[in-house]
Amino acid sequence: MPERLVAVLSAAVLCAGLAACSGGSGGDNVASVNGANITRAEFDSKLEAGPQGKAILNQLVQADLIDQYARDNHVEVSDADVDARENEIKAKYPPGQFDSILKSQNLTEDDVKRILRQQLVVEKAVSANVKVSDADVKSYLEKNHATLDTAEQVRAKHILVADAKTAQTVEDKLHSGGDFAALAKQYSTDPSSKEKGGELGFFSKGQMVPAFQAAAFSQKIGAIGPPVKSPFGYHIIVVEEKKPAQVATLANSADKIRKLLTQQQQQQQVPTFLGQLRSKATIKIYDDKLQDALPPAAPPPASAAAQPSAAATATNAASPTPAKT
Repeated sequence: MPERLVAVLSAAVLCAGLAACSGGSGGDNVASVNGANITRAEFDSKLEAGPQGKAILNQLVQADLIDQYARDNHVEVSDADVDARENEIKAKYPPGQFDSILKSQNLTEDDVKRILRQQLVVEKAVSANVKVSDADVKSYLEKNHATLDTAEQVRAKHILVADAKTAQTVEDKLHSGGDFAALAKQYSTDPSSKEKGGELGFFSKGQMVPAFQAAAFSQKIGAIGPPVKSPFGYHIIVVEEKKPAQVATLANSADKIRKLLTQQQQQQQVPTFLGQLRSKATIKIYDDKLQDALPPAAPPPASAAAQPSAAATATNAASPTPAKT
């Protein structure tokens, strides 16, 4: 989900960027190279004729269709629902990484909330056709234990510094009662965790470099470990919580599986739903270069008897765990 979200948000920013191109200090020109002007008409022509311009138009049309559907059918999505979905996505990343991705893509919080609101509208629209049975859940569990069983995990925080002398200084301050979060902000060179007080969240074996992993999985909870050297520098680690390995069962995994199968069915139905919105809409494209920008409308859905069960169409794919360093 996070990777797809970034792609969609990037398209949304392209839309905003296209609108922004109409302003600026260059008048009818968008740039000059050693005094040779690149005209706005030249730029627009290339943009419109290429895949980027068509993708932007498609995204704008789709956004309008979803907003109109929500208005006409009184589909409401609360701010709390949007915030909950955003927090769910952020939780898939180490602290601070999601915000860093948005910043690198020049995305704003409003971009995120707008796209998530539309996503929730579409989910509500197709929810009536989503059917996940107990048999589907049981079948998925039987076929996908490898992706559902949970390895041993620890939750830790760390302060990363460049040399052994600084590491010893930080360790001494901690043993003297220094505040870990404050010292992380002061000393740590890890940009993804220092502003979070050094928090790394939960991780399992194989996600951290060997020296860090060995220390984190062997330390006692709450103990200030001695500096650990890795290719990144010296880490002072505190383990905050441990979770033992867990074998997936219906009792502990049914809700997770049902949610996953629901999302898979929604993803299968969304293209048809959006295609139906387009087929019912009056869409006029005035620019000849963009006449083929929109994909063809989806065919009408097959009868219920012809639809495969969720278990039959379920894949082993799961959201990848972001790499941590």
